[in-house]
Amino acid sequence: MNKKKISYLIAAVIAVLAIGGIAFGVSRSGSSSNHSAADVTFAQDMIPHHRQAVDMAGYVATRSSNPQVKALAVQIEGAQSPEINQMTGWLKDWSQPVTTSSGHSGGMSGMHGMMSDGDMATLRTLSGAAVDKMWLTMMTEHHSGAIDMAKTELSQGTYADAKALAQSITTSQAAQVTQMKDLLKQL
Repeated sequence: MNKKKISYLIAAVIAVLAIGGIAFGVSRSGSSSNHSAADVTFAQDMIPHHRQAVDMAGYVATRSSNPQVKALAVQIEGAQSPEINQMTGWLKDWSQPVTTSSGHSGGMSGMHGMMSDGDMATLRTLSGAAVDKMWLTMMTEHHSGAIDMAKTELSQGTYADAKALAQSITTSQAAQVTQMKDLLKQL
């Protein structure tokens, strides 16, 4: 065989292996079975945490008169909705429930940075500068809780994709906390 035919043969074998990997769901970061209990807890707890943030962002969209606050709310919702879908997918791949046995589904003020049902009810009644101030204050606390949860995943998790998401959450939400504190000073 000449070198050209060998090159084609090698390329064909590589292509078959790559397509086979895609067909069998092998991810670039490794098998989804390379996860730990910490990864499961991270996803199960972060999903309701993100859902509450998305709900909070939705309240501001129609009640705030501050374009910077509205833009931040859109940014938060735009980032966290796809992350919810990503984490839900992991849990399904791992044959784990999306909600924990304790029923985390939002409004669980015992979780890092989660707002109480009363806080959420109050937020829904406000508008203008009052909603801006309460939302920014609440979301700062909420993000701080998410950062704590992400740091736990970084130190205890094993699934590369979950750790990458935790790093992204830590970085992006720390920047948003700074932005929210600056906006609060302007009110």
